[in-house]
Amino acid sequence: MDAIARINSLPSDQARAEFLKCCGATRWAAKMSDARPFENLEHMVATADRIWWSLEPDDWQEAFHSHPKIGERKPAATVAKESLGWSESEQSGTQDSTQQTMDQLAELNREYQEKFGFIYIICATGKSAEQMLAILQERLGNNPDLELRNAATEQAKITSLRLNKLIEPHRIA
Repeated sequence: MDAIARINSLPSDQARAEFLKCCGATRWAAKMSDARPFENLEHMVATADRIWWSLEPDDWQEAFHSHPKIGERKPAATVAKESLGWSESEQSGTQDSTQQTMDQLAELNREYQEKFGFIYIICATGKSAEQMLAILQERLGNNPDLELRNAATEQAKITSLRLNKLIEPHRIA
């Protein structure tokens, strides 16, 4: 049985748990479970995006809590082991950075969270710590409404990547 067929055949609670690995918003995961069956990965990703943008800002912020801060390992919310591994892989660009860069990221993460009320969310895949720091510095100048939308856009990118990993784990490392 291929991965799409497996997801389509899962009981609702198990499907929700699989989807929560990709995005920590419980309403999103429930709606994804209800939207089954999916024809293929592309259909699943398109449905995920449509559902994501139909949600409320509180749902978005719930998803943000399932991520560790950039450069850290522990998210605010309890998440699946698979999600933690994905976060570590996605943030691998921080592994070779200087202590100074990591200290700046930590300080600006605190400033960002104080200003906006949620952690700095960025699709970190393929980005160095220095690139993430530069983007963080730029985004700190945004107003709260724009920044919430930016963070939601980044979460949508992360979710898409993770759905790909869920369905084809060896295609995207």
